[in-house]
Amino acid sequence: MKIDLHTHSTCSDGTDSPAKLIEQAHAAHVDVVGITDHDTVAGWDEASQAASQLGVKLVRGMELTATCHGVRVHILGYLFDPHHRAVQEHIRTVQASRVNRARLITERLAEDFPITFDDVVAQAAPGAVLGRPHIADALVAAGVIANRSQAFARLLASSSPYYVSQYAPTAREVVEFIGVAGGKTVWAHPRAMARGKVAPDSAFAELAQAGLFGIEVDHRDNPADTRPALADIVKEYGLARFGSSDYHGTGKPNELGENTTARDVYYELIDGTFAEVI
Repeated sequence: MKIDLHTHSTCSDGTDSPAKLIEQAHAAHVDVVGITDHDTVAGWDEASQAASQLGVKLVRGMELTATCHGVRVHILGYLFDPHHRAVQEHIRTVQASRVNRARLITERLAEDFPITFDDVVAQAAPGAVLGRPHIADALVAAGVIANRSQAFARLLASSSPYYVSQYAPTAREVVEFIGVAGGKTVWAHPRAMARGKVAPDSAFAELAQAGLFGIEVDHRDNPADTRPALADIVKEYGLARFGSSDYHGTGKPNELGENTTARDVYYELIDGTFAEVI
C-alpha cells in the first residue's frame, strides 16, 4: 500500500485542482492520499468525489500555519471536524492575515518591480488561499524572475527586505484545538533548514505533551543527516513516523509518492478520529 498524506491543490499553492490531484495520485499508483492545503478545507468535497470515482482512499486534512519558539512551522491536521468553532476561527483569522500580508509584500515589491496586487490575485484559483507562491508566480509572469524557487531565494525569503510576517497561533494551540476537534496532528518537515530557522529540540517534548501524534521524518526538505535524530525523537516520545511528498503539482519538483508513510502508522492515524477516510 502506497500512502502519501501531504499534498496541495489549487485551493492553496498547488497547481492541480483537487480532482486533478486525485487523478495524478491514481496515475502514480498512490493508494491513499492526503489533501492538506494551507489553512483551508475548501478542496475536501471535490477531492472526495474524485477519490470515490477512482477508488483512491482520501484522508482529508489541512496544513496549518503556526509559530514555535519564534519560528514559523507547519502542522498537518487530519480527519478533524471542519465545522468546529476553533477550526473555523483559525481559517478565518489566518486567511485574512494571508491576504493582508500578500498585499503588503506586493506593495513593497512594486517599488522596485512591475507587479500589482491584482497580478498576484490573478495567479490564484478562485477562492484559493493567497500565499507567497502566488506572488512568486506573478513575478515570473512579469518577467522579473525565472521561477518560483528563484523568487523565494532572492525576493521572498524571511531575510528579504520585501518580507512581511503574518499572524499565526502557536504550534501548541494548533495541536490542542485540532485534537479537541477530533483530529490528529503531525509536525511537517521540522528540519527544513533551507526554508529558514528551525525550532529547537525541546519543542518536540512540548508538542508531544500537548498531544502531537507524529513527525514528518521522511520529507525532501529534511536533510538526510537530520533524519536519524528525528527517528530517535519519534521513539523517545512515542510518536509516529511519517513520510510524504508535499506535492504541489508543477509548483515544486516534489513527486507524488516520493516519500511514504507505513501502513501501520496510517491505520493508527485514522483510528478514533472525527472524520472517516473516503
